[in-house]
Amino acid sequence: MSIVATAESVRTKQTRAVVVADETLAAIEARDGDIHAFLHLDAESIRAQARGIDSQIDAGQHPGRLAGVPVAIKDNLCQRGVPTTCASKILEGWKPPYDATVITRLREAGAVLVGKTNLDEFAMGSSTENSAFGATKNPVDPSRVPGGSSGGSAAAVGADMVPVSLGSDTGGSIRQPAAFCGVVGLKPTYGTVSRYGLIAFASSLDQVGPFARSVDDAGVLFEVIAGHDPMDSTSLAISAPDVMTDIDGGVAGLRIGIIPELMDGSSDEVRARVVAAQDALREAGATLVSLPAPELLLGLAAYYLIAPAEASSNLARYDGVRYGNRVDGADVSAMMIATRTAGFGDEVKRRIMLGTYALSAGYYDAYYGQAQKVRTLIIETFHRIYQSCDLIVGATTPTTAFEFGSKTADPMSMYYSDIFTIPSNLAGHPAISVPFGTGEAGLPIGVQLLGPALSEPTLFRAAKFLETEVGR
Repeated sequence: MSIVATAESVRTKQTRAVVVADETLAAIEARDGDIHAFLHLDAESIRAQARGIDSQIDAGQHPGRLAGVPVAIKDNLCQRGVPTTCASKILEGWKPPYDATVITRLREAGAVLVGKTNLDEFAMGSSTENSAFGATKNPVDPSRVPGGSSGGSAAAVGADMVPVSLGSDTGGSIRQPAAFCGVVGLKPTYGTVSRYGLIAFASSLDQVGPFARSVDDAGVLFEVIAGHDPMDSTSLAISAPDVMTDIDGGVAGLRIGIIPELMDGSSDEVRARVVAAQDALREAGATLVSLPAPELLLGLAAYYLIAPAEASSNLARYDGVRYGNRVDGADVSAMMIATRTAGFGDEVKRRIMLGTYALSAGYYDAYYGQAQKVRTLIIETFHRIYQSCDLIVGATTPTTAFEFGSKTADPMSMYYSDIFTIPSNLAGHPAISVPFGTGEAGLPIGVQLLGPALSEPTLFRAAKFLETEVGR
């Protein structure tokens, strides 16, 4: 059942929000022992939220567009009074004193907030193996990773524990796990969804977005959380984009670009599914245009200088003084060293050190400054490309989900998982991953659609079309 149908059923008393909540808790109990998608779950809070919605309906009030719909939340989004850890020991047990804007909007829409989901520590990773509280497993094949960093949110939807969830995408952290888990995942245009209350990794790249079982559900959730927020200085002063009105409009007449570099190094099975998607788009009336753009392959190197540089600044606040865990030392300096040594995992430490080095005197221009020039080049390249096409179609990831431990000893091979998703983050553009069949081992394969800034209505039209063509 779609989330629109669920909400309508709750509003008309065909079912009750409490019943939906109990069904959700039963599904989590049945599967999460094996998957470990959730870091925090409070059954009584979930039921209390549901009872509140039912009470509003009984009183003749309209509880909102998502009445009774369960939504799981990535554990880097602040929720008042609920443990919010970023999957890091340095924030273990910390409870924010406020709600993120997206949490407020979900509450206002009548959603039931269902727990906090696992992630790579501080959203730094591509497999959810970097969580301080244990890895999440892929719901399709538990011997494989669910992707990252939003692996818990993707797995919770992929395992049918919840219909929708929220994640964050800094370099592909929604789209890559969506592809691995066989669900829909959207990285919106930078600034369309508030970052207020999203614990920062790389502030110029981070963006909150939805996971869903269907394109329609992703579109509805996106409309609920999007829109201007004066609490976020990077929020665009626009209304929430309308993606649902023309979502069934099809792709006839669209110009869709094929960038060979956004399939470079893909496995044969991934490439075959992307080609099938291209064929379906062409047969449905879209014009496909080949647009080589080798500059986009520079995005991986630029990202792994810009993102760690911003992380080294953002994570300086975790010093054992103001909040979070503290390890005592002989003096303040020793306390800070001991706190950060014990509190941060290996990948977070690696990126802090890399970012600090890139920003240090004598190296700033050669590394961080040069990376920002590459970022500008990528933005200019996309501008050129979108003169000739409306959207781009390509692979979300080079491979299907990989086995646990297969990339942990080689960070570069892990980073390569995001090579097709990173360019959109550097440019601030939207992109969506849509499940489009499976590989030889039955593992999901995602096709990625990319568009220029604020092109979400067109992206959702094309994504909905591909969803209907998935059986080809």
